[in-house]
Amino acid sequence: EVQLVESGGGLVQTGGSLRLSCTASGFTFDDYALGWFYQRPGMEREGVASTLAADGSTYYTDSVEGRFTISVDTAQNTLYLQMNNLQPADTGVYYCGADSTHHYGTARAIGIIGTRYGIDYWGKGALVTVSS
Repeated sequence: EVQLVESGGGLVQTGGSLRLSCTASGFTFDDYALGWFYQRPGMEREGVASTLAADGSTYYTDSVEGRFTISVDTAQNTLYLQMNNLQPADTGVYYCGADSTHHYGTARAIGIIGTRYGIDYWGKGALVTVSS
């Protein structure tokens, strides 16, 4: 059974840091495009950061560039999102997603259009709350 399980969410003050983890079972990351997506109340899910496990290429949406870092540990089959200098606008539920590189051949592709065209595997989400 394929599963993605996120952890590491929580409550943090403005300017603080959190690290999210997403551990996969039932498949390996080797040929997958991976991403972190967040959803604010009443809003659609959107891409935050994404990467290709095979080459480590990355994509970040403008609002998190320079503050968030996505990384993958293929040996542990775990995807990470280091979030620094968190702001109240970062509050939301963060989901990890994975899809074959046959569907999304670049990190940018899954980050920008993944939620529009569908992503094969999703985690259940981790809540991040940034207080002002």
